[in-house]
Amino acid sequence: MNKQKFVIGIDYGTDSVRAIILDSSNGNEVASSVFYYPRWRDGLYCEPQQNQFRQHPLDYIEGLEATIKDCIKKAGVTISKDIVAISVDTTGSTPISVDKHGTPLALLPEFKTNPNAMFVLWKDHTSVKEAAQFNEHAKKFGINYLQYVGGIYSSEWFWSKLLHILRVDENIRKACYSLVEHCDWIPFLLTGGNDVHQMKRGVCAAGHKALWSEDYNGLPPNDFFTSLDPLLDGFTSRLFTETYTSDKAAGNLSKEWAERLGLSTNVIIGIGAFDAHMGAVGGQIEPYHLSKVMGTSTCDMLVAPMNEVKDILVRGICGQVPGSVIPGMMGMEAGQSAFGDTYAWFRNLITSSVKNIIKDSSVIYAAVADLLLKELNDKIIAHLSNEAAKLSLNENDELAVDWLNGRRTPDANQELKASIINLSLGTDATRIFKALAEATCFGARAIVERFNNEGVQVRGLIGLGGVARKSPYIMQVMADVMNMPIRIHSSEQTCAIGATMFAATAAGIYNKVEDAMQSMGQGFDAEYQPNKKNTDLYNKRYEKYEALGKMSEQGFRLIG
Repeated sequence: MNKQKFVIGIDYGTDSVRAIILDSSNGNEVASSVFYYPRWRDGLYCEPQQNQFRQHPLDYIEGLEATIKDCIKKAGVTISKDIVAISVDTTGSTPISVDKHGTPLALLPEFKTNPNAMFVLWKDHTSVKEAAQFNEHAKKFGINYLQYVGGIYSSEWFWSKLLHILRVDENIRKACYSLVEHCDWIPFLLTGGNDVHQMKRGVCAAGHKALWSEDYNGLPPNDFFTSLDPLLDGFTSRLFTETYTSDKAAGNLSKEWAERLGLSTNVIIGIGAFDAHMGAVGGQIEPYHLSKVMGTSTCDMLVAPMNEVKDILVRGICGQVPGSVIPGMMGMEAGQSAFGDTYAWFRNLITSSVKNIIKDSSVIYAAVADLLLKELNDKIIAHLSNEAAKLSLNENDELAVDWLNGRRTPDANQELKASIINLSLGTDATRIFKALAEATCFGARAIVERFNNEGVQVRGLIGLGGVARKSPYIMQVMADVMNMPIRIHSSEQTCAIGATMFAATAAGIYNKVEDAMQSMGQGFDAEYQPNKKNTDLYNKRYEKYEALGKMSEQGFRLIG
């Protein structure tokens, strides 16, 4: 009988990090653990009104150690000797400035409280100006260096963020030797790396966010960057020329981390990638099926055989990179900048004043008030969903555009804002929630239509993540708006599961990640079919959504 081998997947989300241990032979979960970032939870180093969202590397390090130790404790320490590999996924683009050793500047005493020395979270939009300049600058070159990222560079991405940090902070400018994505830095940390030039960078982050392509023999040339701003001079030589797919090993667990975690230095550390890309694998993606990882934002992944799409360039998406999802296939990424965040915003909007009143109430004991507030927070979205599902659908109902955090796809523009029309004295919280839910689904349809119109036909939908599993109302609206069935994956932890599949492949347990998907996949447990009556009405409302979006965009240009 073959000896059991276990693998660990680490999933760094926006609010927390999760670790899971799976049996590599069948995907059975042995243990899991979640760690909420304490500094992030307390709102440190963030300025939401300025779209500044930063995370301290200590949140990541503490969470890494805590979750793995907790998993091993839950599984039983005897299992530790049979753990053979660890792989990591993270949000992205979430880069950080580092020194020559690859040490994040925020871990140095002089920068420990400087937000510009920390990880610039994916949703940080402080570099809108820099992104716009990249887009204009790229037009001056014979080679279109933006062609593989949909033709538009985003403020959510690597180079925009680097340039912004260099411009606004002289001290960081002097100390910053290179820039590193979160998904590349964690494997570097675990393998004991101390030379940034030796860091193995994943093709996922490099291709989708940093403009790396084999067609350019790596990154665009130095003069592409220096002619935009001399502050970028020399960075290409301090970054990378070679990239790796996530089925490869970054190295072995270092002695220091082996001792900290109670594991062996024989443990393989896989190449890192972004959460949605590994999540698509954990969710058992199929060619031409749009895998929708639905969390605070959405990341929509599509894979297709290289020989069928190699000559197609899809405008306005977040990149198309060979091997970024499944090695040997084209990986295409799109997404919405706010999905779950839209519902969370509305929940906070309608409950914040109530919470303050309850906290200050003289007629409710503090302990009861706390319980009431928790119940309100936990139940409000489910309540609104149930009430919205009871409403009849009318063509001229309240209508919203979902750009609360700008527009990611199609055609990235993080300066855009959301809007809502058809309000009246009869409009209540449920009707506004319904409009917001429909808007997020209309935004998802715009992505599908862009793929279809550009020659990449979407043949099916796969729903992944907490929103997909917990919100039947929103998923039914999604099926109706798309006029397409949507299958819901049975696991809420597809990103972490995808990481374990890549870990098992990097360790040589499987020859390719598709084999790991087949053996370790959790399957699907729900499917939503479109309702023909609703679909016809939503077709009309989608046309109005498009018109409102155009009007909002034109209005922003006039008054923005």
